[in-house]
Amino acid sequence: MSEKPARTTGRKRSGRVTVRAGDDHAATKRARQTEDQRLLERPVRPDWLESDSWRVLRIQSEFVEGFDALAAVGPAVSVFGSARTKANHPNYKLARELGRLLAVQGYAVITGGGPGIMEAANRGCQEGGGVSVGCNIELPMEQGLNPYCDLGVEFRYFFVRKVMFVKYADAFVIFPGGYGTLDELFEALTLIQTKKILNFPVILMGAAYWGPLLTWIRETLTKQATINPEDVDLLRVTDDPAEACQIINAYVTERRRAAAGTAPETAAIPEAKAAKSAARARPERAES
Repeated sequence: MSEKPARTTGRKRSGRVTVRAGDDHAATKRARQTEDQRLLERPVRPDWLESDSWRVLRIQSEFVEGFDALAAVGPAVSVFGSARTKANHPNYKLARELGRLLAVQGYAVITGGGPGIMEAANRGCQEGGGVSVGCNIELPMEQGLNPYCDLGVEFRYFFVRKVMFVKYADAFVIFPGGYGTLDELFEALTLIQTKKILNFPVILMGAAYWGPLLTWIRETLTKQATINPEDVDLLRVTDDPAEACQIINAYVTERRRAAAGTAPETAAIPEAKAAKSAARARPERAES
């Protein structure tokens, strides 16, 4: 009975591993490549890019980029409303005027960066000399930043974007809009009701549009005890951009007054006094 010859010809070395040329087994196929080949080849999109663990890193990076971008914006107001509002609509003109008035009074304007009410508020803010911010979201239907954003941040995830709207705003102003607008409205109310944020005005622009919703809240939610009667007072309604600014200023002034009432032991130390304290605490150098 004849023996098969040993398969020793045509072997290839890969680091400390040697493999026979022509063997298509998965264990040997990879070893036939050099490390440089594996590094420089353009593979198909790997499955791990769709894994939850990798997605967590993308979410983290969005938070970091958003925080870095908006940290220096200063006092700001987030404005919401329908992306479908046309430039000749009265609500567009109201939002534009609100943006201008807010900018004149020292506020930046933060919107979703899209068209309609968002564009109007950003546009007015630019005209008033303020910082116009757009936090855009990736959608199945393309929505680019409107041309009136001085600072634009792109987001993949709605919930990351929502954090930016709340974290860097002193107030919400809600113009007539659809599901997205209602989502921002009720999320803000939930955060205020549950004491996650404090002294945060939510202003509804357009009494005729929001009136039926307020009636339903009063006559259905409060009567069936699903909310407390005082929860209705979390909302303010106006048709006047100037009045909206007055409401915001009143809340901001109240916060400043509260901050001014800080306990003496935790108040800021005057600069001159701090310098003297530092000098006394500095150890003297021993003479050589």
